[in-house]
Amino acid sequence: MKILNRYLAGQILASIGLTLAVLLLLFSFFDLLEEMGDVGNGSYTMTKALLFVALHLPGRIHELMPIAAVIGALFALARLAVNSEFNVMRASGLPPWQLLRLMLGLGASLALAILIVGELVTPLAEQTAQQLKLRTTSRVVAQEFKSGLWAKDGRNFVNAREMLPDSTLLKVQIYQFDERFQLKAIQTAQSGVWTGDGHWLLRDVELTRLDETGARIERLPELRWPSSITPELLSVLMVTPERMALHALYSYIEHLKENRQKTTRYEIALWAKLVYPLAAPVMLLLALPFVYLQPRATGVSGRVMIGVLIGLAFYLVNRLAAHLGLLNDWPPSLSAGLPILVFSGLAAASLWLVERR
Repeated sequence: MKILNRYLAGQILASIGLTLAVLLLLFSFFDLLEEMGDVGNGSYTMTKALLFVALHLPGRIHELMPIAAVIGALFALARLAVNSEFNVMRASGLPPWQLLRLMLGLGASLALAILIVGELVTPLAEQTAQQLKLRTTSRVVAQEFKSGLWAKDGRNFVNAREMLPDSTLLKVQIYQFDERFQLKAIQTAQSGVWTGDGHWLLRDVELTRLDETGARIERLPELRWPSSITPELLSVLMVTPERMALHALYSYIEHLKENRQKTTRYEIALWAKLVYPLAAPVMLLLALPFVYLQPRATGVSGRVMIGVLIGLAFYLVNRLAAHLGLLNDWPPSLSAGLPILVFSGLAAASLWLVERR
């Protein structure tokens, strides 16, 4: 049985690897087409566009692995069924529970791979890609408002018109409020650089103090500003929440909570990072019932098409649940885990129906 398990695992993993490679080529082609519009801006050349797309690959692997799992597994199992190899295996005493255990084991291995890629490789590669593009196209980090970046730090509200890829802030304004939420001071600086000891070094500072007697203006060449806003927190602006590391997501969520800001989007991303690896074993279990169908019912191409439809459905449901959860304030754990629960139920129902037959 060990030889049989190794043979089945090899066939399934080879098909999953081939499917993942095809999907990566397809999505990388579309990514490159999108980047072609920026080639020629600044020093952004075709070579750098290719490097940018290559740095996106870890994120694509994390995103596409469950889809590749169901398509590849269906392809491998369909070939075994069409070639009558699966019938020989069953006649030789291959029990369903052993095949189920094999699928769960392969799914656990793929889940671990998804977790490692998503936690250790994707965040660094994604941030490097964004920094590369920002530097070569002479852009700044994209902001949600025309007035620039806004952040809350305790009772202070911070506005920076631009943020460079190295986290240098340009045209900084800090509005300081007292415990009664009355404006007491405004600091305006041409630039701010993180010093690494919990402070920003502001340069060309104009400090306006407000009190009962009026406004007093003081100009300083430099000023150290203590703040809980760090470059690590600001780096989340360059990486989408879904591709951030768990510790970065958790730190940013805690920062938002301390400043009484909405955290739903980032909490959904945090829960999604935790539960998404479970999609791999679920997809493999969904592929398992189709191996018991008669080869004449659906050929190899038909089963591959079924795998594509299942993968596409999972992708759409996953995105839809996240958006609906954000719009309707669902619990983040429900928004992130709902697709896994739905497809787990489908897998269990399919296996039960096959067992009844």
